[in-house]
Amino acid sequence: MARMSERVMPLLDRRRAAPAVAGPPLARAPEGVLTDTLGRPLRDLRISVTDRCNFRCSYCMPKHIFDHEHRYLPHSALLSFEEITRLTRQFVAHGVQKIRLTGGEPLLRKNIETLIEQLAALRTPQGQPLDITLTTNGSLLARKAAALKAAGLKRVTVSLDGLDDAVFRSMNDVDFPVAEVLRGIEAAAAAGLGPIKVNMVVKRGTNEQEILPMARHFKGSGIVLRFIEYMDVGSSNGWRMDQVLPSAELVQRIANELPLLPLEATAAGETAERWGYADASGQHDPDAGEIGVISSVTQAFCRDCNRARLSTEGQLYLCLFASQGHDLRRLLRTEASDAQIASAIAALWQRRSERYSEQRAGLAPATSSTGRRIEMSYIGG
Repeated sequence: MARMSERVMPLLDRRRAAPAVAGPPLARAPEGVLTDTLGRPLRDLRISVTDRCNFRCSYCMPKHIFDHEHRYLPHSALLSFEEITRLTRQFVAHGVQKIRLTGGEPLLRKNIETLIEQLAALRTPQGQPLDITLTTNGSLLARKAAALKAAGLKRVTVSLDGLDDAVFRSMNDVDFPVAEVLRGIEAAAAAGLGPIKVNMVVKRGTNEQEILPMARHFKGSGIVLRFIEYMDVGSSNGWRMDQVLPSAELVQRIANELPLLPLEATAAGETAERWGYADASGQHDPDAGEIGVISSVTQAFCRDCNRARLSTEGQLYLCLFASQGHDLRRLLRTEASDAQIASAIAALWQRRSERYSEQRAGLAPATSSTGRRIEMSYIGG
């Protein structure tokens, strides 16, 4: 019985207990720009379309917790594609320009192409199409890449934690071969889903030996390789600070063999610090490309964070490290008008003050928090 209490995560009960958004709110027309208490605009919406994944990576969905007895959300609890599109339309009216579909593993959601088609039809207040992206573990990408592109997906980010097959099989913990993920990346490139990004979570003592092989492999490929510090998201992965390899150390390891120089950010709120490969004269070689480092533990970037996260069943989270969401599904299913839903979103964002990473680093006053932080597998990275 003791083992059961350690293994079973009470995600369903905790989700259902999330507070409803006060409402129906007073309807107010969106004005195209929405800022929080720190002046951060709402520009990026991450949408989790499933809580299921076919990998059991230790830093996200460890097998000893997410085993055959784990209770996933019932289909009736998930937002339908029409509900997701309706909510997204309200976020876009407030200034969202980029949509990232996540999971779990989003390609496990049946007919995901239909949702992409619906989202691709949306337009910003200025009449521009949305930047629609998807993050995947790559296991199903080879067979789906062409259909995803045809549906309107712009580009993909693929999670890949090493090139050594034994290391990769060990990290995904389902014995999935790295060759199949590489085949998926090739299929995505052939379909035009680019520029492709590859994300590598670096866990000290587990896969740090894969840093240089990954850098060598993707240098000059047109694919941007990004290294992510092992994060303290949720409570299932047993995170410890001594398992974090700081990005500064990682960059130095690469630069010792492959000279690097810093590059300017391409957009406000960008999480990755960019480093370009240098040529013999010390200038950036565009043909060699670049890497990115996401220093979510050692270098907080809360002050520019412009992202909101929508969970699989309609909980709005204002921070990746949040412990509580806000129930938008209830508004959808109680006949609230679009204007009322838009007003609820505005009220939540305008009260937003989250800056967990800065508080962890001692760069901002700590605030009280109750409950465990939400799992990465529930709202995506």
